[in-house]
Amino acid sequence: IYGINPVIEAIRTGRATEVMAVTPHGDRVRELVSEARAQGVPVRAVDHETARRLAHGGVHQGVIARTQAAPEATLEQLAAGGDGPPLIVVLDGVEDPNNVGAILRSIHAAGATGLVRQTRRAAPLDGGAAKASAGAVHHVPVADVVNVARAIEELKTLGVWTVGLDASASLHYDDLDLTLPTALVVGAEGSGMRRLVRERCDRLASIPMRGQVGSLNVSAAAAVLLFEAVRQRNRGRQGP
Repeated sequence: IYGINPVIEAIRTGRATEVMAVTPHGDRVRELVSEARAQGVPVRAVDHETARRLAHGGVHQGVIARTQAAPEATLEQLAAGGDGPPLIVVLDGVEDPNNVGAILRSIHAAGATGLVRQTRRAAPLDGGAAKASAGAVHHVPVADVVNVARAIEELKTLGVWTVGLDASASLHYDDLDLTLPTALVVGAEGSGMRRLVRERCDRLASIPMRGQVGSLNVSAAAAVLLFEAVRQRNRGRQGP
């Protein structure tokens, strides 16, 4: 992983196994290096070319880290929720690392439960995804599944209400009761959810567009739904 926020969160969560910092350090990298050493994480100096190669050309901000994999979550664990009813995001075909990272950031910011994604063709949760998540990748439980449609059925048996985001749906997102245990299902940009996934959802909802653009970026759309759920839960709303 690379970037100051992802690396500092990896250090704080105990997942960083080595930190590589470009010399000379700026103030923020110097503070990060001090924290890594205080946590017992090995630190070594690298030059700019090595850093660029390790970050595969990404904006590394002078620091890269190797990390251990996060423990895998299960659907049962996500469906159990935490302090309140579960609020889960399910990705169907979302493969762009920047979108995945931004969705992870919104999940964490909203205090939601976790993420479900398909193992096949899933964006790796390092590099660009970790950078776009601003470190949230180290805090959000992720359940990898073989088949998204089957995962939705399993969530339903676990008592989780499944809502698919579909631009053509007549029901608007703010007409839903998101105070219930909920999984928000979002599909890839352009193609959206696959047919079998769409058919498995309990309800389909759209975000009405007032401008000339027909839809939001998938990460922005997920954030809208997540914070609508937060708004409703904060008010204890019971809707239709």
